[in-house]
Amino acid sequence: MTVESSVEQKCCPCGSGEIYHACCQPFHQGSPAPTPEALMRSRYSAFVLRLADYLLETWHSSTRPQSLDPQQSPEWTSLRILDASTRGDTGTVRFRAVYRLGDGWGYLEETSGFTKEEGRWFYVSGDTTEGQLKPGRNEPCPCGSGKKYKACCL
Repeated sequence: MTVESSVEQKCCPCGSGEIYHACCQPFHQGSPAPTPEALMRSRYSAFVLRLADYLLETWHSSTRPQSLDPQQSPEWTSLRILDASTRGDTGTVRFRAVYRLGDGWGYLEETSGFTKEEGRWFYVSGDTTEGQLKPGRNEPCPCGSGKKYKACCL
């Protein structure tokens, strides 16, 4: 089995519980995301999978950077959508993404703005906050495994 096909058969990095090939992969291959939340999830997965071209393609031209190096991105471990709404051709998604920080954990919370043009959603910008996580031994592991922290990544 190739590396690509093994990724296709794994749970999607976006945390939906779906298999990657049935979740974010169609968006990564060019299908338009139907909602701002679906686009946000696919963009998170693209950060995890280091898909710079997809990230740039789904970033609105008015705010898109010239280049992007996802290799400089932290090791993202889990995504939780906190709120999502759509009104006409605009949308908002509030999420928390957790990442490894050396031997600890960090998080990024963002309220992201999206706009729809010619049938496609685009990420416009986000208001972010970051912080450090300090999970207790008996709390769920920040890696998203579903196990207690003491039995997983401690």
